[in-house]
Amino acid sequence: MTEGTRVVIVGGGFGGLTAAKALRRAPVRVTLVDRRNHHLFQPLLYQVAMAGLAPSEIAMPIRAALRRQANTTVLLDEVSDIDLVAKRLLCKQGAPVPYDYLILAPGARTHYFGHDDWSTFAPGLKSIDDAVEIRRRVLLAFEAAEREPDPARRAHYLRFVVIGGGPTGVELAGAIAELARYVLSRDFKNVKPSETSVLLIEGGPRVLATFDETLSNKTVEQLAELGVKVRSGTIVKEISPEGVLLNTGEHLAAKTIVWAAGVSSSPLLEALGVEVDRGGRAKVMPDCSLPGHPEVFVIGDAAFLLGDDGKPLPGVSPTAMQQARHVAKLIVGELRGDKSRTPFHYRDKGSMATIGRSRAIAQVGKLKLSGMLAWLAWLLVHLIYLIGFRNRLLVLFDWAWSYFTYRRGSRLITGDRLEAGTPEVGTATFAATPSALAANAARALASPQPTTPPEPRPSPSGEPVRGPAQ
Repeated sequence: MTEGTRVVIVGGGFGGLTAAKALRRAPVRVTLVDRRNHHLFQPLLYQVAMAGLAPSEIAMPIRAALRRQANTTVLLDEVSDIDLVAKRLLCKQGAPVPYDYLILAPGARTHYFGHDDWSTFAPGLKSIDDAVEIRRRVLLAFEAAEREPDPARRAHYLRFVVIGGGPTGVELAGAIAELARYVLSRDFKNVKPSETSVLLIEGGPRVLATFDETLSNKTVEQLAELGVKVRSGTIVKEISPEGVLLNTGEHLAAKTIVWAAGVSSSPLLEALGVEVDRGGRAKVMPDCSLPGHPEVFVIGDAAFLLGDDGKPLPGVSPTAMQQARHVAKLIVGELRGDKSRTPFHYRDKGSMATIGRSRAIAQVGKLKLSGMLAWLAWLLVHLIYLIGFRNRLLVLFDWAWSYFTYRRGSRLITGDRLEAGTPEVGTATFAATPSALAANAARALASPQPTTPPEPRPSPSGEPVRGPAQ
């Protein structure tokens, strides 16, 4: 063993942070590189978007999470390339970072299936910035409806469309309906709960396709109780400032649209020059290493690996965390002289999704739960895995406060723009007209668009990396 062995980890998400912690007592020098300074608990990101929690309650500085690890250094930087021959990372800000072992856990990004221009009108939910932007758009929609005398135009503002029937889409749709019905209806004088409509659009035959069909049906029932209309087997053909065009030819007029339909792997993997799947995930060996490069491991949402059942492992956080511990164990074993490479075996601990107040579903093996019992299980699991005692305490308090009072304390409109692509205005000014918003959004569409990302990977959930029991 040697104290000089350099283990570099890319990504401070569930996989990267778990790998760093698993190596805390190992005789190695760990360097964790991330372009953000915080670890984000993504399963609760939708609650930030719906004003239920503050961003600081579901995020923690990576340095704070690892401050007691004497063998670990954190670098705030973005990796631009990987030199597999020289064994070093090339970063945008600092000097190259050499490694003896490399663990890649860069996560995933929102994927629009070749329509990157849709991101202007339908933001995804992958970061705190995304959550704050969605929260701003939802709250501004109610502000606009409050001053709109025309019922038809008011309905335009009060229709919310969520695209994608996976856990993220279901949670967002239920939370929007709950926010409109129980919270914002008390704050606005001219907006009635009955005027608000929430539509959840899913291209497949049913929502939550990875769950048992009975739970999927119960999800639709519980969403209906909140006033959410589910449109399964429906594909979005176009998104504009004024709404959504469906494959049926129907146009849904809506000012607020949220995208939860797909993800693709990090573009960093394209620099490796290794075989990838349709979604850009690196095809790894059974021990999670790259073919031909046993010193490089890829885990979590960036890795394509078949499970014991012959199906690709799901892109969820339990996969990333279990792979991280497995890889850390392999590295420590090799430093001790054990050259055997044990294949990774995923242990499925179940799945769950929340729908709203006292509404959720959970599936653990043959056990299937729905309603209040599943909701309580969801609360408990997420509190256990949330990093930081302070965060757990604050989230528990906010959940209790919201449950008993129907109030949410993070209803803040931030930023200096009314909507993506509009001219800057004062944060207290909400006087842009629908035609002005449409004109500015059209100009945004006419500007050069980002490069089209790779095809989405065939993930069972079609979701970003999610929480420990999801």
